This record gives sequence, C-alpha cells and structure tokens, in this order.
Amino acid sequence: MATSTADPGSRVAGAAPEPGLTPRGTPPPLRRADPGPAARLGAPPPADRLRGWLVTAGIVLLAALLRFYELGEPTDRGTPVFDEKHYVPQAWEMVRNGGVENNPGYEKIVHPPLGKQLIALGQMAFGYDGVGWRVAAALAGVLTVLLVVRAGRRLTRSSALGGLAGLLLIADGLSHVQSRMGMLDVFAALFVVAGFAALLCDRDDVRARMARVVAQGRVGDTPFGPRWGVRWWRLTAGVCLGLACAVKWSGSYYVAAFGVLCVLWDVSLRRRAGVARPWAGTVVRDLAPALWALALVPVVTYIASWWAWFGSETGIDRHQVGREIGTGGPFAWVPDALRSLWYYHGQALAFHENLTTGSAGQHPWESKPWTWPMGLRPMLYRYSDEATGCGATECVSAVMLIGTPALWWASIPVLLWGLWRAVTRVDWRWTAVLVGYGAGFLPWFLNLDRQMYFFYMMPVAPFLVLAATLAMGQLLGHAGQSERRRRTGLLVVSAWLALILVNFVWLWPILVGDPITPDHWQAQLWLPSWR
Repeated sequence: MATSTADPGSRVAGAAPEPGLTPRGTPPPLRRADPGPAARLGAPPPADRLRGWLVTAGIVLLAALLRFYELGEPTDRGTPVFDEKHYVPQAWEMVRNGGVENNPGYEKIVHPPLGKQLIALGQMAFGYDGVGWRVAAALAGVLTVLLVVRAGRRLTRSSALGGLAGLLLIADGLSHVQSRMGMLDVFAALFVVAGFAALLCDRDDVRARMARVVAQGRVGDTPFGPRWGVRWWRLTAGVCLGLACAVKWSGSYYVAAFGVLCVLWDVSLRRRAGVARPWAGTVVRDLAPALWALALVPVVTYIASWWAWFGSETGIDRHQVGREIGTGGPFAWVPDALRSLWYYHGQALAFHENLTTGSAGQHPWESKPWTWPMGLRPMLYRYSDEATGCGATECVSAVMLIGTPALWWASIPVLLWGLWRAVTRVDWRWTAVLVGYGAGFLPWFLNLDRQMYFFYMMPVAPFLVLAATLAMGQLLGHAGQSERRRRTGLLVVSAWLALILVNFVWLWPILVGDPITPDHWQAQLWLPSWR
C-alpha cells in the first residue's frame, strides 16, 4: 500500500490522521504566539483625551454642587460639631499666631500642622463660621473626586469607567460627610490619592520609555537594562505622600506600601521587556532613585511642613534643648530645633499610645477595624430634637457618618475577587488598589486596644471605590465576548449603580443634617449597631 509523504506537521490541528499513518504520543498544546516584549508592557493610556476631560469636568461639577450644599449647616448652636471642636479652634489660633497653635492644654496638640493650616486658610477667607471651618475640607473632597476619576481612567483604560469611579465616590456617604467637616482625614485622603495617581502616571510614563528602548533594540545593551534619569511623577508622589504624613502620621503606612509596590512594578517592567537580569537591574538602576523619591523626599516634605513651628518662639516644645533635653550627648551635633521637634514628637506619640480603651475608657462611637469594611459601626456627629421645617410638629436633625451600604456591604466579595485576580492572574490593577486599601486598613490591627473610629477609613474609601469600579468593568465584559454576555453584565452593573445612587439619596437627610420627622429618623437606622 502506498503511503503519503506529506509532512505530518502540516496537517490541521485536530484533523483525523491520514490513512496509513498512526499518530504517536500526545501533540503539544496550541499556544498563543508571544506578542513580543513591547506588547507585553501593557496597553497605552486611552487616547480620547478631550472626552476624558469632559467626563472629568462633569463629575467634578456634580461633586462641587453636592459637597458645598449648605456647607455652613448644621452647627452645634453656632459652634463646631464632634471633633471639629479640636481642630477648628486650633486652626483659628494659627490664623492669629502665624501658623502655630497656642496649645492651652499643653502637649495636647498631637497631630502635624498641615491639615489645621488648610482649615485656617478657609477661616482667613470666610471667617470663623461653618463655611470658614469647612470650605477647605469641601474643596479637598472635590479634588479627591477629580483624582479618582483620573486614576480610575488610567487603571481601566476607559474614560467611562473613570467617570463611574468618580460618581461612586460622590455617592459614598462617608466621603460626603467627611468632605463637609472641619477635620483632618479628608486632607490625608486627598494627598494619599494624589500620590497614588502620580505613581500611576509614573508607571505609564516609564513603560512608554521602555517601549521606545525595545523598539530601538537597545534593551539588551546591558544585562541590567536602561537607566531612566529623573522620574518626575515619582518625585511628585513622594511630595504628596510627605504631605499626607504632614496631616496625620498614618500617611507613613502609604509611604512604605507604595514604595514596595513601585519596586515590584520596576522588576515586572524589566522582566517583561526582556532584560537579562531584571531583579539585579532593579537593584542597580531603580532602588536608589526609588529610595530618594519615596523615602527621603517624603521626610524632607514632612519636616518642611513645620515651617511655622521652626519660625516661632512660642511653638509647643520649640526650645526644649537645655530644659527637657540635655545639651551634650551623642546627638549634640543635631540642630537644637530638630532635637526639640523630635522631643515634641515623642510627647505626641506617648499621647497616642495611651489613648486606649483600657486607660481612657470606651467612647460611645468608637469601633474596631473588623467592623469597618462594611461600615457596621457608623458615627453620630450631631443630633438635635429642636429642629423645625420637616412638615410635622416634631422634627429632628442629625448628621451621621455612614458609608453607603449598597457600596460598602459589597466590599468583602469585591475585595476577595480582587485578591483572587491579583494572585491567580497577576493583575497589576487589582494589586495596586488592594495595596492602597490595605495600607489604610490593616495597620490598625496592630493595637486593638487603641480607641479607633470609622472616620479612619476616609483615605481608604477611594480605594474601595476603585475596587468596585474594576469589578464593574469586569462585569461589563470586553469587546471579544458575546453580545448576550455583555448585555447581562450591563444589566447587573446598572442595577448595582442604581441601588447605590438610590441608597445615597435615601441617606441624604442624615448626611447633611436636614430636618426630618422622628419616624423618618428611626427608619434610617437599619441595624442595631447604628444606634
């Protein structure tokens, strides 16, 4: 019998063997062709710049309208409410004293100055009233929405999803209330998100530079890969994170977390580009500049934020060398001002370490971090049963810090899905968002006896929103999927978004202190832990 002499490798995969030929062994699985190093560096940012900025402008305008709505109300009979009572008077002292506080309680000024100085700017512009106390916070809240829109757009490569991220942040009750309070956490959130957005810009910028190196065939010139010179976006991120620390020390957690994230991004970039020794290349080329940008620059920025204290003769502990601090010793070479500042920080740290439930008692509205992801223990900032204008004989007015349940109650499945994607698919977007979320959430488990409050989640809320946006984007599907699959995804996302918006509208009266009936107030309190 004649046999075919055709090359077996030329047969179509999966076709029956030709007569007279007996296949042996298992054919190798079909593999997708390697797209090459340049393609493996990732998709470029979206090109619809005009549309992206129009979407951003529309979302920011909506945020401004809602954040500034009746900003001066409510007050506690003309005085600040809740923790505004700490920071608003201190900011007013800064207005009168050139940027430093009087410290009448002595050693009770336990946060860095920047957040209070920003509140003071609002008071300088509008006076010592509700609007003056809160205008800087409201502006910070609006700017945070802007940054979330742009960060969401870079993460998803979609202007529509970026706008969706901004809309979700607008509809978050926690972000809304904190953006209308003369407190510090909204400023910490602004600078953390600004640092995160700058790092996303740096990631895209350095990948575009690497793509040019690959296209020019220079990636193999050395086993370590190319040098980058000054990475201005990364330096910007360092400044922003230093400013976050200058609002609250909890910003230091983001400095450490984002620093590690950036080193991993550098390793991934060199490996995907085909650098012979990516880890060694990162150590040789990237580590020192990263330490400069994300360690030294934040420290310098933080110290610079104490400019008013350095220039003051009456600042807290300004002249402690020769009093509480000896003039000699191994640190005598350090300038007296820095040694006094170090002493001041030690006193503030001692205050925080002793602010525990065991020593100071339990605050009525304190909570522990395991309740925060779903917002199970919100906070009542103000309550009055003397309000009028609700259309009934009895009216109440309340301001409650509460995350919109339709968003926050979905956090556990969203975060678990993101963790699965980050681990099994090595999805850098989910990794970045989870690092941002974890940096603001996980450190609070280190000392569970400390008094803690739900408003500590303010810098975390933007990362929850970005996580929800990534989840919604994956529910929507991509262009390669069937029309039925994409319609189903659109239906699910639309229902979820509508539920969040309706939930936000329902909560609106207790987010802004509008007068409502006692029955309406009781209907707002869904869980026993909300009371």
